[in-house]
Amino acid sequence: MTSADLNIILPEIILALFAMGGLMAAVYTGKDRVAGLLTWAAAALMLVLGAYIGLTGRGDNVAFGGMFNDDGFARFAKVAILLSGAAVLVMSQDYMARRGLLRFEYPVLVVLSVIGMMMMVSAGDLIALYMGLELQSLALYVVASLRRDSARSTEAGLKYFVLGALSSGLLLYGASLVYGYSGTTLFSGIITATGEGHTSLGLLLGLVFMISGLAFKVSAVPFHMWTPDVYEGSPTPVTAFFATAPKMAAMGLFARLMHDAFGGVTGDWGQVIALISVLSMFLGAIAAIGQTNIKRLMAYSSIAHMGYALMGLAAGTQFGIQALLIYMAIYITMNIGTFAFILSMERDGAPVTDIRSLNLYARAEPGRALAMLILLFSLAGVPPLVGFFGKFYVLRAAYDAGLAWLAIAGVIASVIGAFYYLRIVFFMYFGQEGETLQANRSPILWLFLMGSAAAMLFGVVNLFGIEGAAAAAAATLVQ
Repeated sequence: MTSADLNIILPEIILALFAMGGLMAAVYTGKDRVAGLLTWAAAALMLVLGAYIGLTGRGDNVAFGGMFNDDGFARFAKVAILLSGAAVLVMSQDYMARRGLLRFEYPVLVVLSVIGMMMMVSAGDLIALYMGLELQSLALYVVASLRRDSARSTEAGLKYFVLGALSSGLLLYGASLVYGYSGTTLFSGIITATGEGHTSLGLLLGLVFMISGLAFKVSAVPFHMWTPDVYEGSPTPVTAFFATAPKMAAMGLFARLMHDAFGGVTGDWGQVIALISVLSMFLGAIAAIGQTNIKRLMAYSSIAHMGYALMGLAAGTQFGIQALLIYMAIYITMNIGTFAFILSMERDGAPVTDIRSLNLYARAEPGRALAMLILLFSLAGVPPLVGFFGKFYVLRAAYDAGLAWLAIAGVIASVIGAFYYLRIVFFMYFGQEGETLQANRSPILWLFLMGSAAAMLFGVVNLFGIEGAAAAAAATLVQ
């Protein structure tokens, strides 16, 4: 370990010191009385570190003998993770405080999970990969069951823990096979062992097991079973967190493992990921149609969207990775705005999640309804909103890679999925008379809702520069 290594992992060290310092300060002072201050401080720190990484990061740096990568791809993912984590913390502060859920553990656990995510996207070794994955997962298991007086929240945390342990077992077994047949845990050594398209059966089996473990983390079919229950049972701010930063981290790790360790056999893993992609798109599109709880609907929506993002990875090309990064950045922005709206859905001070409660919502709240309409249309991929361009990129990547059947399947699934987004719009503008919602007047939620909607509307000009940044990031991963 040298000073150069420590300098490369400086953002992670700062976050880790903050988490440990915040934990000790809360325990020895006022515990939950400092929870609000800790939340704001954690959000501010993540915002500053996101700006620092995005503005000062240069070149491809390697630490600890290749176990940790600091390249353009990792920095792009880290900026998205840090900014989305900060946004969710800011949005959740008022909601959690009013319901007695804002404990000092909450921001500390979020920070620890973010450290794990940053480790995931920078991993250059199977051991580093697992360390990051488990640090993220252990913190998320706890925040999923943060509402201790709720049976649903406890059930969500337990389901996520049990199924997460199963996925970790699959991943570890795959990693042990890969190590056994390649003789190394470094990605650079594994890609050498795979040869130029001549891979041993043992390595391929290990690869399949690792893909299975990672598919669980991105909630892709057939490893999606935890998603609806965890989304519904967790406190809504925690659900918003699940739908943003962890998805970016898991997808970044997925892409890094496939290209850095198995980039020489794209034909082998590309077929598996293409199958997972098409199954995820169609299950998410069809299963969401009958949902009445908006959080469960968003869970199935996330399954479908991860299917679309995996189209870019299945392409196995540099443009495919660029498309994946663009799609994930847009997806995170859409979800932050959508969950800002869901957090504001209240009646008599109690949260409401039934989509039928939105009947004629546009009459009482025309501005919020219009913003939500824009976000829903963007999620559905309706042109000319930014969400359409996200889907266009991954569809083009699949088509250019010779996966025309996958691109066609993506278009069909997108058309099917548009139904449940448009159904919410129907309720807001043309529903039946009934008891109306009293929207939460939090200026923070209003700001995130309107900001996300504006980004979907005005981002069509140049995607706010994300296209160029994603292209540069993809070039560092696929060379």
